Amino acid sequence: MRKIMVTGAAGFIGSNFVRMLIEQGCWDVVGYDLLTYAGNLENLSEFQDCNRFKFIKADICDHLAVRKAMSDIDVVVNFAAESHVDRSIESSEDFIRTNVEGTRVLVDEAMKAKVDLFVQISTDEVYGSLGLEGLFTEDTPIQPNSPYSASKAAADLLVLAYHHTYDFPVIVTRCSNNYGPYQFPEKIIPLFVTNLMAGRKVPVYGDGMQIRDWIHVSDHCKGILAAIDKGKAGQVYNFGGNSEKANIELTKILLKQLGRNESYIEYVADRLGHDRRYAIDASKAKAQLNWQPEVEFEQGLKDTVKWYIENEQWWRPLRDQ
Repeated sequence: MRKIMVTGAAGFIGSNFVRMLIEQGCWDVVGYDLLTYAGNLENLSEFQDCNRFKFIKADICDHLAVRKAMSDIDVVVNFAAESHVDRSIESSEDFIRTNVEGTRVLVDEAMKAKVDLFVQISTDEVYGSLGLEGLFTEDTPIQPNSPYSASKAAADLLVLAYHHTYDFPVIVTRCSNNYGPYQFPEKIIPLFVTNLMAGRKVPVYGDGMQIRDWIHVSDHCKGILAAIDKGKAGQVYNFGGNSEKANIELTKILLKQLGRNESYIEYVADRLGHDRRYAIDASKAKAQLNWQPEVEFEQGLKDTVKWYIENEQWWRPLRDQ
């Protein structure tokens, strides 16, 4: 059986990806995570007795720990990242260390270990901001506008350079906004759901007309698996959900689902340098990987809200930190 190393395994997308791998039964999985604020071992608790899963608590910037973990690994998938834009605006230090230096350590050690494939998980935010029309393609110029997206763009370019310079097999995937279970409650959907459950208002930046394309985390994870199975080394693949929503529109949908009225909206000062619109063209993934999103946004969002309602014991300690 092939062995895959998943960094950031205890985070939102990483833990959902591990869950999908275990359910498929085709991989032995090594989960690697430092368990910083957004990494939660509870996300992986169901696998603690699984003989096909091993967890390692360590830093991706630690060469020796990474080298030891990569013994006999076939594929590395790097989810490990600082990812909250607001935090990057307050201080970029952790973002540069984790997202750039950490990625350098991982790809260095992966090349030395001669793994079959290194997959760098990235974001559509590296492309910058769209106008009212158009979509991001894999050929869209990189124009990041926040310290977070700049750090991810740097990591992407570094990984791709290892392919060009050393012919090392890498793939970069870029996705639109993810939603689903186990998302840390500083992100908009779990933040708003948990606020509304507690009878609190929800903070909407500026006029709320920033537009994002939403993809369910399960569709994103399936896309990554498709890239591993069918992708070509040195390529970038975009994954989007074909579900563009303005933040204020999303807010009103959540208000309705939680039985709250618009008096629960609190407009706040806009984020510095806030990108206006993201939207993904995933036609390359459809053509080359035979992938397309399956979860319809309305149903996916209902299921996500239901999950947070039913799993207060999971998110409550995170909100109370």
